Amino acid sequence: MSGPQESGARVNRSQESRSQESRSQESTSFAALRGQLQEAAAAFAGGPDALEGILLGLVDDVDRAVREPLEIFPVCHHSPASATAMARRLREKQPKVVYLELCEDMAPLLTELRNCRLPVAVQAFAGDVDGFPQEWAPLSVVAPITEASAEYQAIAYALDTPGVELVLVDRSADHVFQWDDRGEKVAEDGEAAPEEPEAGLHGEAVGVEIGDLRPRFSELEEHLLRHGKVRHWSEWWHQYVEVPLGDSAADHDTYRQVMFLIGSLFRRLAPGDGARVRVDEDRERYMWTRMREHMAATGTEPADALYVCGAFHAASRVAEFGVDGSDTFTISPRTATTWQYGLIPSSNAAIEAQFGLAAGSVSIAATEWAKSLKRTRVRPFRLVGQTGGKQRPAKKAAPAQRAQVSSGPAADSAAGDRLSGFLRRPPVIDALDEAELLGWSVDIVRAARRNGYLASTADAIAVFETSILLAGMRDRAKPTPYDFQDAAVTCIEKDVVPGRRDVRRLVEIMMGGDRIGQVGYEALPPLARDVHDRLAPLGLKLQQRGVQRALLDMASRPELQACSDVLWMLRRLMPHGAARPIMGERRLGERSIQESWDVALGTHQRALIELGYEGVSIEQVLEQRLRRDAYGPRATTASVLAAVEDATLYLGSRRLADELGTHALKVLAGERSVDGAPEVLRRVRALLAYYRTSEPVLPAWIESFVKTGYAHYCTLLPTAFRDEDATVGQVAAMLGFLFSMESLALSLGCDRAQLELAVAQSHPEDPSKTALLWAAQVQLGTLSRAELRARCDELLDNPLVVPSYPRYLSGFVHALEPVPGLADVVVEAVSNAFGRLPDSVLLPWLPLLITTLRSGAADLAPLLIREAGRIFPGRLEALDAWVPPWRAPADPSGGVRADAGRRGAALLPAHPATCDAVADLLGCAEGWARPGVPVGAARSGVELLAAHPATCDAVAELLGCDGEWATQAGDTQSAGAVLTSRHPATSVALEALLTGG
Repeated sequence: MSGPQESGARVNRSQESRSQESRSQESTSFAALRGQLQEAAAAFAGGPDALEGILLGLVDDVDRAVREPLEIFPVCHHSPASATAMARRLREKQPKVVYLELCEDMAPLLTELRNCRLPVAVQAFAGDVDGFPQEWAPLSVVAPITEASAEYQAIAYALDTPGVELVLVDRSADHVFQWDDRGEKVAEDGEAAPEEPEAGLHGEAVGVEIGDLRPRFSELEEHLLRHGKVRHWSEWWHQYVEVPLGDSAADHDTYRQVMFLIGSLFRRLAPGDGARVRVDEDRERYMWTRMREHMAATGTEPADALYVCGAFHAASRVAEFGVDGSDTFTISPRTATTWQYGLIPSSNAAIEAQFGLAAGSVSIAATEWAKSLKRTRVRPFRLVGQTGGKQRPAKKAAPAQRAQVSSGPAADSAAGDRLSGFLRRPPVIDALDEAELLGWSVDIVRAARRNGYLASTADAIAVFETSILLAGMRDRAKPTPYDFQDAAVTCIEKDVVPGRRDVRRLVEIMMGGDRIGQVGYEALPPLARDVHDRLAPLGLKLQQRGVQRALLDMASRPELQACSDVLWMLRRLMPHGAARPIMGERRLGERSIQESWDVALGTHQRALIELGYEGVSIEQVLEQRLRRDAYGPRATTASVLAAVEDATLYLGSRRLADELGTHALKVLAGERSVDGAPEVLRRVRALLAYYRTSEPVLPAWIESFVKTGYAHYCTLLPTAFRDEDATVGQVAAMLGFLFSMESLALSLGCDRAQLELAVAQSHPEDPSKTALLWAAQVQLGTLSRAELRARCDELLDNPLVVPSYPRYLSGFVHALEPVPGLADVVVEAVSNAFGRLPDSVLLPWLPLLITTLRSGAADLAPLLIREAGRIFPGRLEALDAWVPPWRAPADPSGGVRADAGRRGAALLPAHPATCDAVADLLGCAEGWARPGVPVGAARSGVELLAAHPATCDAVAELLGCDGEWATQAGDTQSAGAVLTSRHPATSVALEALLTGG
């Protein structure tokens, strides 16, 4: 097997010998032209040198291509002149076989072009690569096709003419990347950055086109543009090649020889880019090898075939060139990569952006194509059933009755030298151009007025005259669309752009605009057709570009629930804007009964088609993507939990959710950082709330996750407090997980001592983390609220700490995530700072406080504001007499507690039925105490305790009190007295528990 490097080296060794052999076999058709070029070289260079070799080499290349038995038809991509010449030649020659320079594995898709509106692009796509670097994935190759292109004329002729075979002979999509030894997926002709949304219809695909005719020698292109007085290569090509070749006087032989000459010129003046030259030559070897294989297998005669290729490849000098070329090139096998094929919508802007053409050049080419058909009266080929244009009745040609036209080397030799006459012919002024230019001037003024410009009839006249003036200054016979564009900008736009669009863009629209193709329903992949079928109840024109509003009332039309499911999945899978909810939401445990959507599937048709490469249904694609995200090398615990949530939310798959949740345990156990702790906390809380309300029991995986996460975060907590890279928000999320999941974790067998030890081992240095640690100690009971308030007062009393006080406050605010009960303490800390600090100290760090709270704790600020609203007075006039609760003096008599104790005594008489029910349940039959009888005289409590001593012992044991029960049979103490005397610690604990002290 020989690769591009080996084959290129092999041919280079024999280039010189073959050149000499071919020079001896040259025909005499171009003898006069050779003589003229020799004289010109001698005059310019002062004698034979490299210039003479180049000029004579150009003629040799043209002569060699003309004498080839297999007729070569050189073309330029998206060239109206090439398309017109192709249509004319196909009707004259009517070949039986058409060899086309296009990726050979794209052939099955060409029949689907009749179901599309051009321009579209044939695409080869590979999501999973095997044999290429993984960082290249996904691989994509596109070949755009427009109606004003020679390859479309050849395709339409071959597919709609009985007995004609279309054979694609260029390298496969797999070989495109096999030969890409630069390690970059770039377009062969350069890729410009998209300036408009339509310019990105091809995505990042590699563009493959035929007819690569642009100088690779930058100095040559600069020279041509400067002397041609044009700004871009597309403008030079239109003026000096497109217009002369599109003239009706340019016959087939002249067209071929001129295109051969241009291809040879750019080929011989190309710089020494070895990698690109090797790829070009191997493409030519590949194509000639495939054509000889086909002719040998089918018995096709060269005279009955036509080879359509770019003019750059037509003037080839490789050893394999021609039907009699050598068969030394070996085609390498394809890799194991699985390629999928489809049609995607394209646009003029996408073609221009991907292949480095001037903005508007493809639109201008489409306009020139229509003018050329009208002027030359050539009847183009068009696929039967093709949408987007005027339909004509199909006329099936009979290949057997082919016209007797010139074909083959003998006829071309008889044609003689057409280059000399073409190069000397002066440009011909067309009388129709003046009327056309006048129409353009009127139309652009009308368009400018619609877009806010103060244009008038005088501006139309000025544009007309300026166009002619610019053409004369640039030595042109007639104004081109580019001259007219410059004149319109000068005369209408001037120095201000008041309209919605600039004049340059208005001219492009007037010349044909950015035509955007569309893939028909029948040409869509199964997934895309399934989406269209499932969304049919909405009654929308899903193929139409633009945004459409869909209203879903699932309450009155339950069948729309299926449409809602599809739209939510499309929102998850496709780019933003393809399906955008306006009203309604879908969250765990929540479903809207009414929804409103903006749907733009027609605009994002390429993305929908590429979804079809991944599966046959959107459910399958979504499941594959969730698995890929969860099991990918960059998967985190948060991303896996997000996949679990999406599997539950969009697919309703408990099986997939359990599988991904189990995988989340493994990912969590392997993480050694706390970067994703906030996201993990948020998603675990949401999943727990969902399962607790919708499932009879929690899934086993989430119980294991809580248990594992409790131990995991306890282990990482001391390190996170000391780690400078761990933010206070991440540490607060860890504590939030530990405190909020503590009850569930303890019920599953976790030990609270692990958390207490982790907090005790934490020694942060950052002020915000220090405040967070204090809050955690308050939650665990190792630090009282009074001690926390005292520490805050000490911070304010220390002038060295006051500049860092905002960071302490930031830590306290973040502490509201794990310990929301500290909201009143945080309000107190902020209020004390504003009340005690002087303005000279407060004002400098006030901006720091605001920015710290806004950037780090914006989601916790509402909790702080609600607590402040509860504490502070609601009216301004009450603020002067208001005393903060933390400064209110304590009641030394304990009246508050006594009042609280009397609430129960007042509640029982108000609701005697409740007390009677409890008495009946406990077996008390004494009834209510009589009025006037002291409460202490009642012996019911003593009798109850004496009758059930085990109860008091159990309470004493629960509270950790050691003592024995009284054995005096005649003890007349009350029940409270018995508890106080026999179990004093029990009495104190119960009192504290009941009164909240």
